[in-house]
Amino acid sequence: MRHTISALLLGTALTLASASLASADDKTVKIGALSDQSGLYADLGGPGSTLAAQMAIEDSGLKAKGWTIDLISGDHQNKPDIGTTIARQWFDVDKVDVVVDVPNSGVALAVNNVVKEKNGVYINSGAATSDLTNAQCSPNTVHWTYDTYMLAHTTGQALVKAGGDTWFFLTADYAFGAALERDTTAVITANGGKVVGGVKHPLNTSDFSSFLLQAQSSKAKIIGLANAGGDTTNSIKQAAEFGIVKGGQKLAALLLFLTDVKAIGLETAQGLNFTETFYWDMNDQTRAFSKRFSEKMKNGAMPTMVQAGVYSGLLHYFKALDALGSNPHDGVKVVDKMKSIPTDDPLFGKGEVQANGRVTHNAYLFEVKKPSESKGPWDFYKLVGTVSGDQAFTPLAQSTCPLLKK
Repeated sequence: MRHTISALLLGTALTLASASLASADDKTVKIGALSDQSGLYADLGGPGSTLAAQMAIEDSGLKAKGWTIDLISGDHQNKPDIGTTIARQWFDVDKVDVVVDVPNSGVALAVNNVVKEKNGVYINSGAATSDLTNAQCSPNTVHWTYDTYMLAHTTGQALVKAGGDTWFFLTADYAFGAALERDTTAVITANGGKVVGGVKHPLNTSDFSSFLLQAQSSKAKIIGLANAGGDTTNSIKQAAEFGIVKGGQKLAALLLFLTDVKAIGLETAQGLNFTETFYWDMNDQTRAFSKRFSEKMKNGAMPTMVQAGVYSGLLHYFKALDALGSNPHDGVKVVDKMKSIPTDDPLFGKGEVQANGRVTHNAYLFEVKKPSESKGPWDFYKLVGTVSGDQAFTPLAQSTCPLLKK
């Protein structure tokens, strides 16, 4: 009996040692790019985000070091239930390690919970809600690119200080719109301005006439567009048809993407002020990446800041895995390593992943060029000002993230 027990114990020890060795040598990674592949956010994320993820894999250098990296993509259709179903399938069946992109704040917050439950890694570059690194922060989540706090404290604050002290909000009726209106309202009132009214509109609506008439009749100096993608382009186009800007009111595109300007056209979009954290024509590095990206895109589009964020977020993730020497398949451990390494990439420059998961980097105030100022098909922006990362994003002292209380 003693010999049998000893043999069993020895076998168990050898099995555990073998498993530990396999874990130490595990250099496999699976990425899930979860986006709106077919709806109003498909141009700013969608297939372009999947391409950006593939480019990050190629540029990481990990394959030359013996790593095996696979990429799959999914379409959440802007529905939280579909997004969470896909995420669960990915973790439970497909053995995905990291989820990237996820535009639409409602979907993003729902997926945030799934990733935490499954102890995966979540690098969000598509959603705007600042709740991802505040009240609903997670030790598994890194929020790249932008958020509603940043948009409010750059575009919103600049417009109020320039004399736009009365606002009316046109807000997308879901988590993103509510967060953007909330954060911008706080900035307006803190700077002596006033919100005189607002109206909520359904996601992906085509007719903004009744909402714009309410905004016009409010006589507010600024009409704040707390929406994105197709909703933003439709509201700006229809505001032009109503002659709202010619009538003296100013549109505040609180979230505007390169693809939106392309859809609107410079004739209508000229003069719009907004904030982004990436623009393809900022420097030699952004131009080199964007040229490669455009050549691979079927429509020849330059990358948006969301797509750039997918690329940069994954590059930093790969740096963390390389530093660990293998993939522990432990989301919290990998994110902790990401937080310990300063961010420094060709698209966003230097920054850091804060304790609450918020990535800090410069934000840029832009203005849409006049048609006469544009020198090419994607030459849309002129730089107005730069806001450093420590000024653009929520200070840790003000963050409501429960992780900071430990």
